[in-house]
Amino acid sequence: MMWRAACHQRGISLIELLVAMMLGLLVSAAVIGVFLGMSTHSRIQRQLARLQEEGRFAVGVITQDLAAANGQYCNNTGGIAKRQANGIYLDRLRAPLVYAVDFGHARHWADLTTPMGNAPYPAAPDAPYALPSFLSMRGYDCDKQGCRPMDPNTAGATAIPPAGTAPGNRVKGTDVLTLRYVDSQRGWVIGNHTQIQVDRAFPNQIQRILLAPGPGEPPASDFGTGHLALLADCSGGQIFAVDRHGNALLPNGDNARPPSAESTFAAAKLFDFDRDYVTVTYYLKMVDDGLGGRTGALIRQVNGEPHELIHGIERLDFRYGVETAQGKASYLTAAEVDAGTQCPPGPARRPLNAAGEDVGCLWRAVKSIQLSMLLSGHTPLPTLRNDELAYAYEPDGLPDPASRPPDAHPIKPSDQGFPAPLLRREFNVVTSVRNFNP
Repeated sequence: MMWRAACHQRGISLIELLVAMMLGLLVSAAVIGVFLGMSTHSRIQRQLARLQEEGRFAVGVITQDLAAANGQYCNNTGGIAKRQANGIYLDRLRAPLVYAVDFGHARHWADLTTPMGNAPYPAAPDAPYALPSFLSMRGYDCDKQGCRPMDPNTAGATAIPPAGTAPGNRVKGTDVLTLRYVDSQRGWVIGNHTQIQVDRAFPNQIQRILLAPGPGEPPASDFGTGHLALLADCSGGQIFAVDRHGNALLPNGDNARPPSAESTFAAAKLFDFDRDYVTVTYYLKMVDDGLGGRTGALIRQVNGEPHELIHGIERLDFRYGVETAQGKASYLTAAEVDAGTQCPPGPARRPLNAAGEDVGCLWRAVKSIQLSMLLSGHTPLPTLRNDELAYAYEPDGLPDPASRPPDAHPIKPSDQGFPAPLLRREFNVVTSVRNFNP
């Protein structure tokens, strides 16, 4: 009898199983690595695209205001140029005359840190005076220790907040700029509809202004109760207090003297000074980013009302291009402009302090403004190396900014309360100030 050897079915060994598992893990790790790399690259590209778009938007909004700074209605530089001692001819500047005694009551002066009568600023004269330069534009140069020439914090419901790292604070180490200009698209044209009536006993004095809106003009009720009036033409302007009775504006006793009815009114227009003489202040505020962290929001405060434009801005710096009485041009900080004395000829009747100084006069010499902003991505990227997180920021003045990680800058993100592993990009632009006028 023959016996056949039993056939045994043989499985994989433990070693073969381990080898197969190892190969599978290696392949999976490679696939996951490629996926994570592509995902990180995609996040980086999305953040860079968002930074570019938000940066362009912020620059566009700010430069529109910078270009309009100091603008008056149909009234910028003009008149006969006067020859200086160095042989250079400069236009004499003109500003609206202030007749109102309580000039600072206007609601949009809530961010005013240079009230008249507070040293070294002059007290308001008891006669009509030209709008001072420091009331038309004022900057504040800030680092992580504080601001110069003074702290821009102000009191009131529409205040500029103090610097800090908590939500609602102003971002530390960021500049503040307040500027003003007339919104020439508003107001009522003097002529066929709105009329000026003079006092019969004193023909050079305005008795009343009858508001009769023409096509496209606001109703008479749009002139705010208790607001100041700005009457301007292509030669000058005057700011005075009025009482409104229906559609009639009557100059009241809160003026140093009655406003005058000029016989040469050319293209004259009446404005609600509290509303149409626009005050714009830019600063950065700490806000929640919605992801458990904090970010900087660009605030455009208009006539005391703050509006958030975009998030993700960590630094904001301004430098001012000025032209002195000697015709020299240079870029200065806000503190240097504020302390400057080599000023071009000022308007007649400008107020001087007790020492005979035209305080803040160099603000009317600002002909261009350099804006620098540092934007950051909204989502931290902890996998990026320091060299990948390095960024340049021109105001820091670093010799090799391309190799500077976040913590190597004079103002670190950690000083401001921001995380370090964020993509950051700088935006710089120089804007000409069209209105070389206080």
